[in-house]
Amino acid sequence: MRVLILGGTLFLGRHLVDAALARSHTVTTFTRGKHDEVLPPAVERLTGDRDGELGALAGRSWDAVIDTSGYVPRVAGASTRLLSEQADQYLFVSSISVYKDWPGVSASDESSPVGVLEGPSVEEVNGETYGALKALCEREVEAAFGDRCAIVRPGLIVGPYDPTNRFTYWPDRVARGGEVLAPGRPERPVQIIDARDLAGWIVALAERKMAGVFNATGPDYLLTMTHALEVMRHVSESDARFTWASDVFLERNEVGAWMELPLWIPEKEGSGVGDVNCKRALAAGLTFRPLEETVRDTLAWRATLPDGAEWPAGLKPERERELLALWHSEPTA
Repeated sequence: MRVLILGGTLFLGRHLVDAALARSHTVTTFTRGKHDEVLPPAVERLTGDRDGELGALAGRSWDAVIDTSGYVPRVAGASTRLLSEQADQYLFVSSISVYKDWPGVSASDESSPVGVLEGPSVEEVNGETYGALKALCEREVEAAFGDRCAIVRPGLIVGPYDPTNRFTYWPDRVARGGEVLAPGRPERPVQIIDARDLAGWIVALAERKMAGVFNATGPDYLLTMTHALEVMRHVSESDARFTWASDVFLERNEVGAWMELPLWIPEKEGSGVGDVNCKRALAAGLTFRPLEETVRDTLAWRATLPDGAEWPAGLKPERERELLALWHSEPTA
């Protein structure tokens, strides 16, 4: 199978390249060329920009296109219209953030309402617009490819190469040991998916020419925050001890949900943070490796990075110490 990956040099894209090559497919990437040095020699590398510089794609054909880099509908629409005549199938990596009011409400299944933008010309991607823009990108894909496309809506993607630190923060912090600020209710459900599991499954969808919309997060059992942290402590063999601070306390002290304190969003009535319905993806063959393996490999990758690296997510050590001191001074918090 000839596979074109739009993107492919950062996180999920790198795992998609590896998964496709491991299954003996021919892989081409289309990127801006900023990180092509990470690609294996077997990969054909096309250089351009999805926003107006698509010339390198002209006159070519592929069995499947996997799109990891569609964020703005105008830009996504240009590439999907071009490729609709050059590819048999299109697989678009979207997000569970497309759902209206998520995470304030649960996504019962893939038919749940998606978000809309106040103005159709909005193109700035931020926390307020990201989900609705992704939903509009989905429409562009469906308009161009019809029943020849699959829309994949992952939850939090984790594992080696993750540039966000939204999951890596936790194995790294637990491995360092000592008193760890743990957020919210210990039995609160969380959902994550290892990028390698997601990548392998997407390639398998392409092989079977599967179409439709799929929520894709995991695991396939109820994972609680306390269990996740205990697995991290066991894998890292650390002496970490967890101090559980309530949502009320964290909100009162203006702790930033999700990014400043990863994997935490205050629980509200009807919250859907940890209970997105993924039965359709499971029926289509999505499987998950043990959490221990994800934690172990994430820590091994983290150890290859330079000390003192700046990350977009995670509590700073001094901020954690400050919050722990406040928690211990407020016994009714």
